[in-house]
Amino acid sequence: MMTESLSLGVLQGLTEFLPVSSTGHLVLARALFGVEDANALAFDAVLHLATALAVIVYFRQDLWTLVQALLRKLGRLPVNEKDERLLYALLVGTIPAVILGLSLETLMATLFRSPLLVAAVLVAGSVLFMYAEWRYLSAPRDERMTWRKGLAIGFFQSLALIPGMSRSGATIVGGMLLGLSRSEAARFAFLLAVPVITGAGMKKFLELLTSDTTVVWSAVAGGAVAAFLSGLFAVHFMIGFVRRHTLWPFIWYRLVLAGFVIFVFTFGG
Repeated sequence: MMTESLSLGVLQGLTEFLPVSSTGHLVLARALFGVEDANALAFDAVLHLATALAVIVYFRQDLWTLVQALLRKLGRLPVNEKDERLLYALLVGTIPAVILGLSLETLMATLFRSPLLVAAVLVAGSVLFMYAEWRYLSAPRDERMTWRKGLAIGFFQSLALIPGMSRSGATIVGGMLLGLSRSEAARFAFLLAVPVITGAGMKKFLELLTSDTTVVWSAVAGGAVAAFLSGLFAVHFMIGFVRRHTLWPFIWYRLVLAGFVIFVFTFGG
């Protein structure tokens, strides 16, 4: 049980912040290796909170600046214009994920649990990433963040409701298509993930408190620590990677993984 929890925790932490789809990988892992998690509700809740904590720790200075900006705004005190625009963009950008997540979560969780459908979405997401990279070479840069950009990127983030798409990947390419550099798009993507991942984790945790599930907390805690540490690594890696490289390595990875899944579940018997 502990080995399984640690493995899934590492998988969740890494794939939550790399543009390869954490939900898609967990669906595939359970299907490929026959993993049955009797504590699925508790595990999902705690892993979401652990990965949210990883982003909060990594971007603690940025988040503290935004909290100060919010408090100064509420107190009618002068606020740095750039911080104010980023704050508004994050607040507005969270709305689509909240509304669509509450409306479609159950449907997506049941409809897209097939490995072959996950493979199809991996390919579709790769095509979107290709288009974003193609546009990135010719489109003018516009690093100025606005609430309209935040709202549009929020809708891109909502694509992550479909297993196989990737929250970080969809949000980053959304920012790129709107004129942000890869590094700024990645930074905004991770900041935008904080309220969504935290909210999802708290929602699942509240569901856990009202259920009669018997939880093996030692295994869940081990998975949470693994998710937190691997999540920190993934955020740090991704921020540095996009400063120097394109998304093409992840595009190729997604296509190879999709081909492998299609082969295994079509011809593997």
